[in-house]
Amino acid sequence: MDSYLSLEKIFSRIKLLEESIAVLHWDWAVKMPEGGATRRAQQISEIEVLVHELLCDSNTSEFLDEAGNCDLLDWQRSNLKLMGRRISYAKVLPGSLVRELSELTATCEISWRKAREEERFKIFAESFKPVVDKVREKASILSSAKKCDPYDALMDQFDPGGNQKDIDLLFDELKSFLPDLLSAVRERQKKKSYDSIKLQLDEGSQYKLAVKIMEDMGFDFSHGRLDTSHHPFCGGVSDDVRITTRFNKDDLMQGLMAVVHETGHAIYERNLPLSWKNQPIGDACGMAVHESQSLLFEMQFCRSMKFFEYLEKHLCGIFGAEEIKRSGGSVALYNASTEVKPGLIRVDADEVTYPFHIFLRYDIEKKLMAGSLEVDDLPSAWNEHMYHWLDIVPKNPRDGVMQDIHWATGSFGYFPSYTMGAILAAQICESIKRDIPTFNECLASIDFEPIIDWLKEHVHSHGSNYERSKLIEMATGAPIQVDAFRRHLESRYLT
Repeated sequence: MDSYLSLEKIFSRIKLLEESIAVLHWDWAVKMPEGGATRRAQQISEIEVLVHELLCDSNTSEFLDEAGNCDLLDWQRSNLKLMGRRISYAKVLPGSLVRELSELTATCEISWRKAREEERFKIFAESFKPVVDKVREKASILSSAKKCDPYDALMDQFDPGGNQKDIDLLFDELKSFLPDLLSAVRERQKKKSYDSIKLQLDEGSQYKLAVKIMEDMGFDFSHGRLDTSHHPFCGGVSDDVRITTRFNKDDLMQGLMAVVHETGHAIYERNLPLSWKNQPIGDACGMAVHESQSLLFEMQFCRSMKFFEYLEKHLCGIFGAEEIKRSGGSVALYNASTEVKPGLIRVDADEVTYPFHIFLRYDIEKKLMAGSLEVDDLPSAWNEHMYHWLDIVPKNPRDGVMQDIHWATGSFGYFPSYTMGAILAAQICESIKRDIPTFNECLASIDFEPIIDWLKEHVHSHGSNYERSKLIEMATGAPIQVDAFRRHLESRYLT
């Protein structure tokens, strides 16, 4: 038992180091002056190498071997398996590769910011090519050790157990009905007015409104904060959750819906099991489940008419009841926020067209990792895919291949988690509606406590004790399937 407890101490230390990295990353995105980038990259790299060294230390391996013979509780046995997974991944990767990739992605992110601002892909490509080379090298090493496809090895780091075979089956099913569904929805929506509600609100006022919504949703500001950044995200640690968004004075819902999305992530993080806090078993169950929690709030709960009726009351307090009435009120807000219309930007996409953005990225990054597509070819490949799926083409790389931060940070294999998360969110929401008779009343008052209690019991409290597929089947009573997502889209947009 001593060897297992020694492993727990090592992983507690690793957890604290990784939490330090998370806060440094938040500061990088929100507060750090540009001149601090080089030193910050070195700081983060040094901590990542230290984590790698702890995982690869001979004592850690010895403890792991001995712990397998210990008399452990079920949760400890699960935790030991997750420890072994982390250690086995780390041991096959050279420390020099960990350091180089960390420093290269830091440099690339700064280049990405500049290139987006100037709409010049060549600036980005120069620092992105070394990142791609190193991620390919990493994928090759991991795939050889795990005896799997290189891209599967990358996916598995973000969504344990995720692989192309399963994703392809789900995506093929989506592709079988989404194009026709999109056509049917757009034809139906010709009969409705989708004039955007004309409300201009400065960033400070939008911030105050966002804070109010977060509080009503259940966000605890004694354990978190809201800021702005180039790309909305939820970071920090479970006791200090850092949410960011970006506000647009001409589009009130853009920043607010990003806040709602990231608050869903934050609520999941805050409700992970305290008793497993410093151990791998206490982590979230991969990014597909994480995205399901954010999409539950953003798409399932807060794209409902009930939410916009709630929002209308707050807007009346800001603009006055007469102004909101002239603008169309909750009906106009709902219509504008549920209009289905192909667009260039993934984070602003509606539920029906969003999967097409993921199909594009999934196909491109697989080819990029396989070497059948090179960095210089990305803009043309992107434009071809956009035209194929959504019949539109970006006029500049800012709205095209450079719109996301993920590739600049080396996060290949992450994008499938978004659409998988939407599928899971619909399936989970059906179960919530079944189990909570007052579901609609909860939405009307933004009293999410009964809903969050359900999520705590069925999802959050399990941490990483179960793999994604088992967790979802336990929570919903059915294996992962596309049916609930299809029913959701047809119900909201066709009936």
